[in-house]
Amino acid sequence: MPEKEIKLTRGVPPTESFPIHRLADCATTALEQFGPEVLQYGPAGGFRPLQEMLAAQAGVSPDRVIIGQGSLLLQDFLARLMLHPGDLAFVENPTYDRTILSLRRPGSTVEGIPMEPDGMAVDVLEARLRGGARPVLLYSIPDFQNPTGSVLSEEKRRRVVELAETYNFWVVEDVPYRQLRYRGTDVPSFFDLAPQRTLQMSSFSKLIGPGLRVGYLILPDALAKRFLDFVEEAYICPTYLVQAMVYDFARRGWLKENIGFLKSLYPPRLEAVLGALDEHFCELGSWIRPEGGFFIGLTLHRPVTQPELGRLARQSGLWILDGRDFHTDGSGGSFIRLPFTALSPDDLREGIARLAKVVRQAS
Repeated sequence: MPEKEIKLTRGVPPTESFPIHRLADCATTALEQFGPEVLQYGPAGGFRPLQEMLAAQAGVSPDRVIIGQGSLLLQDFLARLMLHPGDLAFVENPTYDRTILSLRRPGSTVEGIPMEPDGMAVDVLEARLRGGARPVLLYSIPDFQNPTGSVLSEEKRRRVVELAETYNFWVVEDVPYRQLRYRGTDVPSFFDLAPQRTLQMSSFSKLIGPGLRVGYLILPDALAKRFLDFVEEAYICPTYLVQAMVYDFARRGWLKENIGFLKSLYPPRLEAVLGALDEHFCELGSWIRPEGGFFIGLTLHRPVTQPELGRLARQSGLWILDGRDFHTDGSGGSFIRLPFTALSPDDLREGIARLAKVVRQAS
């Protein structure tokens, strides 16, 4: 086995990106300035100053912003509140694997809309709707999608909004990577286009640190009170201390500075993977060239046996995830997600070179 293991598994920030000393200052400030408030039970919607900050950025009432213990838990609450056995939810195919699990948990059916280089195939979505499908919601990661890295085009976003209005379903827009654009131009979000049809969720995990577990959800007026009641019944209130730390971090201007630092840290890693793919995978697969985010989705020209691929990779000191886990329908035998933010450019180049050898060996 090679001397050094390389893990192309989880999409996490590197530890050198964590602003530890600044967060220590924010923790002290949070306790000194807000101590009685952050150490006591409080309203379920979250730390009010952070609610107000996020609401001002979105142009909504603070009561439409719910801040919780990471966006995944809010997503789970959302599924349990909105979906029931037999209900239908649409997602992109492939999509974030844990979203598939959370949306299925209430007993609902989760179906995937195939992906194209510019995001989900909206023609397929429209055909399913015209054919009688009636989803409660459509979940999308439109900006630097996990796991493909794609960006949904503005034209397609506008068509999705029109379909949502016509067929009366909610758009759940997950945007944890939206602020991590390294080149190109922003596209209007679903929330920009249809704020009363969109539930927009995000977190500070990719912008500050995942261990904070501070995620938030901006809801339409029609759903905000119902969701707040559900959250309060589930855990009374979230952890105010870390939310106050995030608030202090942002109000000092440090969040903006940290995003700027990340946007200088990650592009060389992205370019290292793209260069290695160009060198080793031109005859083996295809991929898009992301303009931001954490991931590149690699589609092999032929399917492989994923367990065998994983076994051979581990023998080469390389760790990858099973591509089928990102798909709703058991497909994904030719898919590999490549996260690039947590490794150095040298490790990424070596990892892609090893992966190419493994793919050639796999049946």
